[in-house]
Amino acid sequence: MKIASGTAERLLQINAIKLSPQNPFTWASGILSPIYCDNRIILSYPTIRRFIIQNMVVRSKEFAGFTAVAGVATAGIAHGALLANELDLPFAYVRSKAKEHGRQNMIEGELAKDAKILVVEDLISTGGSSIKAVEALRENGHDVIGVLAIFSYGLQSAIDIFEKENCPFKTLSNYDALIEQAFETNYIEQNDLQTLKQWKKDPKNWGKNQLIK
Repeated sequence: MKIASGTAERLLQINAIKLSPQNPFTWASGILSPIYCDNRIILSYPTIRRFIIQNMVVRSKEFAGFTAVAGVATAGIAHGALLANELDLPFAYVRSKAKEHGRQNMIEGELAKDAKILVVEDLISTGGSSIKAVEALRENGHDVIGVLAIFSYGLQSAIDIFEKENCPFKTLSNYDALIEQAFETNYIEQNDLQTLKQWKKDPKNWGKNQLIK
């Protein structure tokens, strides 16, 4: 089984990803979405956690020459630390903002100034949190090789922001693989598949159209 479909199958199995095209979720941004992803749940399932980390090791080999791993707070910390442990590499994590007390760090951990860093994220939606972490590491003098995530919604806005920042990214699975896997395993029906495809084309306005209907 391919990594993308195998990952998608397991995320659906443990409800780390839920699909609900008829009763959409509301994101913090206010966008209505037929999908909700919480990859922190992976950590509670040892067999699936092992599958994810083993395949992160495989995909990480597509990034040449990194010498350290950095997780994006908070959900990317555990997965990043597990990957770094498997690869026997230094690990640090990047906060969403600097602490307001103590050393006021945004980057927690010790990284060599000449470190070449692979950033680990659990989910790429708009790409904003990942790029913020990349920028923080670059501002601190580090060379970011790229970003590795478990899952991506595959939104064009995220693709654009990574290209703009000249930062390659790869994922274990993605939205297209997920909905195909969900359809093949009878998690969703044909009409749901079409609804899910429409959401990806225009997520900001999809919810408005649903309400009009």
